[in-house]
Amino acid sequence: MPITNRSRLGTGKCLALAVALTAALALVPAAHAQDVATETTAPEAKARPDLAVFVDTPAGLPGQLADFDAYIEDIRERFEVPAMAVAIVKDGRVVLERGYGTRDLDSKVPVDEHTLFAIASNTKAFTAASLSMLADEGKLKMDDRVVDHLPWFRMSDAYVTGEMRIRDLLAHRSGLGLGAGDLLYWPGSKYTTEEVARRLKDVPLKGGFRDRYAYDNILFGVAQLVVESASGQPFREFLQSRIFRPLGMHDTRFNSDYLQPSDNVATGYAQADFTRLVAAPRVSWGNVSGAGGIYSSVHDLTNWVRVQLDGGVISGEGDSTRRLFSEKRQREMWSMITPIPVPKPSVPALAAATPNYAGYGEGWSLSDYRGSKLVWHTGGWPGFVSRITLVPQHDLGIIVLTSAEQGGAFQAATMRVLDAYLGGPRTDWTSAYLSARGNAQEKADKSWQEHIAKRDLRSRPSLPLSGYAATYRDPWYGDIIIERSGEKLRIRFDKTPDLVGTLSHWQHDTFVVRWDERWLNADAFLTFALQPDGAVREARMQAISPLTDFSFDFHDLRLVPLKPDAE
Repeated sequence: MPITNRSRLGTGKCLALAVALTAALALVPAAHAQDVATETTAPEAKARPDLAVFVDTPAGLPGQLADFDAYIEDIRERFEVPAMAVAIVKDGRVVLERGYGTRDLDSKVPVDEHTLFAIASNTKAFTAASLSMLADEGKLKMDDRVVDHLPWFRMSDAYVTGEMRIRDLLAHRSGLGLGAGDLLYWPGSKYTTEEVARRLKDVPLKGGFRDRYAYDNILFGVAQLVVESASGQPFREFLQSRIFRPLGMHDTRFNSDYLQPSDNVATGYAQADFTRLVAAPRVSWGNVSGAGGIYSSVHDLTNWVRVQLDGGVISGEGDSTRRLFSEKRQREMWSMITPIPVPKPSVPALAAATPNYAGYGEGWSLSDYRGSKLVWHTGGWPGFVSRITLVPQHDLGIIVLTSAEQGGAFQAATMRVLDAYLGGPRTDWTSAYLSARGNAQEKADKSWQEHIAKRDLRSRPSLPLSGYAATYRDPWYGDIIIERSGEKLRIRFDKTPDLVGTLSHWQHDTFVVRWDERWLNADAFLTFALQPDGAVREARMQAISPLTDFSFDFHDLRLVPLKPDAE
């Protein structure tokens, strides 16, 4: 079977949530196998690309894209991506929409332009558009206080609570840390949307309000609730009736809960243990759908891209007054609210892709390339990463959807199209992003070796295993249970079915949490602090690998054991 090889250069850190500028520059991490018992490296094997599924070749593509199909197949093979779909919109016309590869590695059903992929954080622009539409209708103002629409809304700081505006929900400048609170819904939890939002009052701030950029997902869940409050409709109904249907997005689903067995949908693939390509389970983002729930196809997304490039006008209606949102609102969504520092490229080969500026608007990232403004976003989900890019100056839109956690794949595809239309030289972006991935892999390997070198193999736990067993409570997440199971300790997050694992002693009172679900790639250190009487005072966690997705914000947890009568 094609693309089933084991490779040390595995997953890209571009999940839920990965839309920081480093993703734009495709500093896409490679993989790192971690096992405290044994360290093994799986053998390399040559992957073979599947045949692309072609629609009729449209005329008018730039010469640099003459071999675009072969270019995409090379990306799929070298990054081990089972399925890709690409679309290009130019001057209001769809000049390319194609599927490549197969929907899954077992059935080998070909991908086409209607195949559904999780678009994850590309959903954020839909949430921003929903609020802009309601602002056009006078049902809210973007500078309304959030508490005026959701009176129960609370942040951990009273001033921030009172001053948080609707626009702030969309701009990643709240003072929350990177990915703060993501464990409330990631990787799929039993909390409702409102329960997640209400727990914000206990999520600590890491910076000043409106002080600097720090990507979050949780506030887009709050934005979803504001849409519901102002419109009087469930968020799903609003998107379906106000955006999907008017734009003819008939393939699109609100989230994975609404996928049907007969749907033309790709299977997402993850690198279990950062080495083995496996089908990722279909995780629901139903409780924070406003941050990243949508499944869509490149065909449907061309309609979304066209309405964006047309200033809110619904294409094909023959009436320029038929709008999704006003041109004024579009300018606001595309205007920088939060500046983002521009990092140095991780490898010299990516220097040409480094922007002069970067920032975030309302649900869109902003930067430049070859003298043109880019309006774009990426999305990451278990088994899926994607990118949508708009170049307003050239009336150009690019959509790349993939079924593997390899951000370099969508970056290499996007950059080839940008060069073709913006006059850039023919560049081997695939090799450049593979080099960046290898660089990240080397850093992860070095980090792991440093952990091993510092490990005290002679140390023993201070307590018998039963002394660590208890129900622990974190102020914002809730309960985490550690219990004795034979000669081992087991851990489970009460509201997160996939976060179940085994504790292995590392050194002193630190254990390694090894999750049962190996596709998570999120093993963590768990360190217990003791009171003078020898009882556990608290426990803290941190991800072991720098490649672990930032949405596993274990480091923000403070686990305090409950007394038996409090459980």
